[in-house]
Amino acid sequence: MDILKALLLGIVQGLTEFLPVSSSGHIELGKALLGLNLQDDLTFSIIVHFATVLSTIVVFRKDIYKLLSALFSFTWNAETKFISFLLLSAIPVFLVGMLLKDQIESLFEGQLLLVGFMLIVTAILLYSTTFFTHTTGKLTWKKALIIGVAQALAVLPGISRSGATIATALNLGVDKQQAARFSFLMVLLPIIGASMLEVNDMVTDSASMQIEIFPLIAGFLGSFFSGWLACTWMLRIVKKGKIQHFAYYCLLVGLITIVVSWT
Repeated sequence: MDILKALLLGIVQGLTEFLPVSSSGHIELGKALLGLNLQDDLTFSIIVHFATVLSTIVVFRKDIYKLLSALFSFTWNAETKFISFLLLSAIPVFLVGMLLKDQIESLFEGQLLLVGFMLIVTAILLYSTTFFTHTTGKLTWKKALIIGVAQALAVLPGISRSGATIATALNLGVDKQQAARFSFLMVLLPIIGASMLEVNDMVTDSASMQIEIFPLIAGFLGSFFSGWLACTWMLRIVKKGKIQHFAYYCLLVGLITIVVSWT
């Protein structure tokens, strides 16, 4: 992989991880357009996902510090309750990842038709937020679990993780700012967990490490800075209640992908 392609894929990963347009779907589209096969390129995948995690930590550094401080104070308060919601939300995607790992991986093998249809599902989810305008409620155990199920469904390429989780939270009546905060912080555990599994696979497969250093750096920088920008931007978009505007983009790209895959 050359530096330019690595940079482009890194930017795509960073932007679409936080913008509600499906990072997995766009990575599949990017691979098809650039003529790449990254199925076995675990090193690059780990690097760009780590950059995404790092950009999230930078944006939410104050929140994460408060949560960690509360965790080690060993007292039950609003912060430790929020941490318990995050842990609960991670259970569905953990179960899906552990029980259906091989089946999920098979979906990331040039399944552009599936990507197209799932982008349309994402569009429907985003547009559904226009019908639920009462978003002043708080997170509860039940809501956190339902949002976690939405995140688990987003393992399908084409369903946006941030779009599914934020839309679900808003449709459940969760406050807009809290919905965005919860959505972006809940992604840390699954990404870190998945990256640890990929590291294990990489260690046992030396061939996956055969990639030059400069494309890795380019992918990391592209993913980090675009992720930082997209995360900050999305917080403002959700706060203003404009998330449904991305539905039109997902619908258009989904339809184009379906037509192209059929022809």
